[in-house]
Amino acid sequence: METPRPFPGSYNDIDWNLLWQQARKQKSWQSKSSTDWDKKAASFAKRNQRSPYVSLFLEQLPLERSMSVLDVGCGPGTLALPLAKRVDRVTCLDYSSVMLDLVRQATEKEHLDGIRMVNCSWEDDWEQRGVGCHDIAIASRSIGVHDLRGALQKLNDHANRFVFVTDRISPTPFDPEAFSAIGREFNAGPDYIYTANCLYSMGIHPSITILGLERDFCFSTMEEAFDSYAWMFQNLSSIEKNNLEEYIRSRIISSNKHQIIVRRKHPPRWAMIHWKKE
Repeated sequence: METPRPFPGSYNDIDWNLLWQQARKQKSWQSKSSTDWDKKAASFAKRNQRSPYVSLFLEQLPLERSMSVLDVGCGPGTLALPLAKRVDRVTCLDYSSVMLDLVRQATEKEHLDGIRMVNCSWEDDWEQRGVGCHDIAIASRSIGVHDLRGALQKLNDHANRFVFVTDRISPTPFDPEAFSAIGREFNAGPDYIYTANCLYSMGIHPSITILGLERDFCFSTMEEAFDSYAWMFQNLSSIEKNNLEEYIRSRIISSNKHQIIVRRKHPPRWAMIHWKKE
């Protein structure tokens, strides 16, 4: 007879940071390194420029011209660049130097002032790097860290007024059917509910807004579509690559010489978790 697992006596006995870490060990996908993101930077920037996610995120922020914003995990400046046109100062923090190079190139091209780049990670000493406090701290789809509680505390400590975090709603951003098509099991790992509960255990009571995106994805070529899907996996075999391409083709709903539209069964959804500093 199986020994029953010990159960916490009350909600206050639950360590959400530990549960987050345990759930991350069980996920089917691997977190990307800074080197991985360096290689992905250019294509990632291109795809995000035309994503409706940007406007959905920005319209939630209580922006004023005199404000400063800290963008943690800024990537190629998906949010930082439009923010720089609406506030006085934006600090871009990312552990991928290539991502920050793309931000720098865009700021020069668009003649934007008030953007500062800091090349560091969640785990680095932000005080030593001179990150400083800002009116608003944001972490857009970048909270996939080992120490969730520590990351949330850092955001809270470096925000004077507001914090905005977007975290995945399972299975976003993954496609479970793609895993099945190549014969791999799918475990999404922890999503936004861990983040919300971790904040609650820290004495922070956030609001949650759901950002829903379209289930149809537009690609210029089949190669671009394949690369986008292959990003979900590690070490694809030749057979898996063939099966993945076959699966993608089965999900195409429209195709011409200019674009391919692939429809996912599960539309991407992100939870915007936000709070006002006391």
